[in-house]
Amino acid sequence: MSMEKFLAEVFGTAILILLGDGVVAAVLLAKSKAFGAPHLEVTVAWATAVFCGVVVAGPISGAHLNPAVTLGAAITGAITWDQVPGYWAAEMLGAFIGACLVALHYWDHFTATEDQATKLGVFSTGPNIRNYPLNLVSEIIGTFVLVFVIDAFGHNGSAGGLAALGALPVTLLILAIGCSLGGTTGYAINPARDLGPRIAHFVLPIPGKGDSDWAYSWVPVAGPLIGGALAAVVYQQVFTDFVVKAIPH
Repeated sequence: MSMEKFLAEVFGTAILILLGDGVVAAVLLAKSKAFGAPHLEVTVAWATAVFCGVVVAGPISGAHLNPAVTLGAAITGAITWDQVPGYWAAEMLGAFIGACLVALHYWDHFTATEDQATKLGVFSTGPNIRNYPLNLVSEIIGTFVLVFVIDAFGHNGSAGGLAALGALPVTLLILAIGCSLGGTTGYAINPARDLGPRIAHFVLPIPGKGDSDWAYSWVPVAGPLIGGALAAVVYQQVFTDFVVKAIPH
């Protein structure tokens, strides 16, 4: 993996997390001007955050911004397996940096917020009903939809359809997932999105921050990786030959 691609993934993922965790901070933290805003504001902002990250990294690295997307790309042959560690490292580093910037930006509001769970919720996802097997299933389903539809975007683009729309299709996809599937676990659908900020929460001296909930941390890592891998395998096995034959040459 070239340094240019590595840096594109770092910056793209950092912007994704800065804007995504940033809206969560704006809605949850005390004395924020956006305090108490509805769930729709969060889902729209996260979708827009993905748009911004894709715009930054897309032309250079393909804008995976997500280890589950990278894994799916390796399975389908879009990238080589030896590139995977570099992508994953860049995505994790970018997510950590983005979360640190959120902490700096909202530092006074973290100080003004008493509830420890609220502070952690700015950084990482968590279930409203803690049931590890079903929480895992939720993350698998959400990420399956993400990677499966991204694969479909790729084939539609190669046929002259969605390519001209750039990052917009993925933005709408994230918005749909957030609105429809985000009510259970907060739709991490991205191991870096959860683990990078969780590490930032653990290491930063945030006043009264409490525990980083490592007992749950495996769910938003394992679930997306399983869902992304399954989506890549299913799409490749069921549709690839058909789609390739259907494209005029």
